[in-house]
Amino acid sequence: MHSLDWLHLALVVRPLLILVCVSSVGFYAYAVYAARDLFGRRDPDTPVEAEPGISVLKPLRGLDPDAVANFASFCGQDYGRWEILFGAEDENEPGLEAVRQVVRAYPDVAIRIILGNGATGANPKVRTLASLAREAKFPLLLVSDSDICAGRTHLRRMIEPLRDPSVGVVTCFYRTQALGLIGKLDALSLSMEFLPEALVARKLEGMSFAMGAGILIRREVLDGIGGFAALEDGLADDYLLGKLPAQKGHRVEVAHDVVDHRLATRSLADLRARQKRWNLGIRTSRPWGYAGLIFTQGTSAALLLLLAAGGSGLGWSIALSTIGIRLGAGWFLAEQCLHDRSIRRFLWLVPIRDLLGTLLWLTSFFGDTVVWRGRRFRIGAGGRILETPS
Repeated sequence: MHSLDWLHLALVVRPLLILVCVSSVGFYAYAVYAARDLFGRRDPDTPVEAEPGISVLKPLRGLDPDAVANFASFCGQDYGRWEILFGAEDENEPGLEAVRQVVRAYPDVAIRIILGNGATGANPKVRTLASLAREAKFPLLLVSDSDICAGRTHLRRMIEPLRDPSVGVVTCFYRTQALGLIGKLDALSLSMEFLPEALVARKLEGMSFAMGAGILIRREVLDGIGGFAALEDGLADDYLLGKLPAQKGHRVEVAHDVVDHRLATRSLADLRARQKRWNLGIRTSRPWGYAGLIFTQGTSAALLLLLAAGGSGLGWSIALSTIGIRLGAGWFLAEQCLHDRSIRRFLWLVPIRDLLGTLLWLTSFFGDTVVWRGRRFRIGAGGRILETPS
């Protein structure tokens, strides 16, 4: 490319890059404001009158890291009545041995194992959840992924927003733990990407989605959307478990509790597969909102601006300000909101994670297949699973 062509391209691109930098700074700042609005208000730590029983639904697929500790964390809850139902497609499910260890360690906790599903639909997790819901005996159902570790007050914290009868669904945020450099890059996607996006969406639109780390739903609300059958072909089942009740007029709230998520990412292939599934689920569920994430790619825009601006003082000022505010917001959200102390050691990875996130965001517009728990699926409009493995 001739120097004049490069100069012309730089003049055209430079204003767009500045726009992305400025919009991303506004996004980061608003995310901090939204976080202070949510995490700055604490519900009183008092019991709910006549605490209703809670059935914890744990669908199994594969063996997660620290599975025994994850499952055991739900056995010592500071709560009145609860049960834990583990669901598996068959007796060969590798996670069942971890469940049996927990059963032996906590004989006084009501734990049941439900095998098979007998349900229709393309989403295997939802098929298992449908079977668990049929066997659950309590009026509140807590859908909790198998890779979640909870504190003793988790159930009590989750139920607090249900004091308001207009609240039909309660969900919670989570902090992700992982081993190794690749695992940490994957884990940073929560506090650096998903958390600010979710906080901004909650503040601007209200909660209309839920998160798989914890979804507490009234049984009558679930029945009102058609039960788990309403989610049977959806990839983003946790998102739908908040969206569909919200469309029926039920409020979705965030509990003042943060659980731990144990991530099994060990390679770039693992990272790419998980992020592709996550991104494709969001893109097919909220296409315009997902496309709008271009205005949050501040780190990538800042570095490109340095090239387009030819090292000018203005270019350096905007780029350094953008990255500096990005790092400050990321630290605040991770440490002050999620209480993730590891961010102090890994803050230097955030720009690398941002560049990787931009690349994954761009490539997610191409292709329609994902790998989920060892199975390959093709995804269509609305996040609907079109084809399942043979």
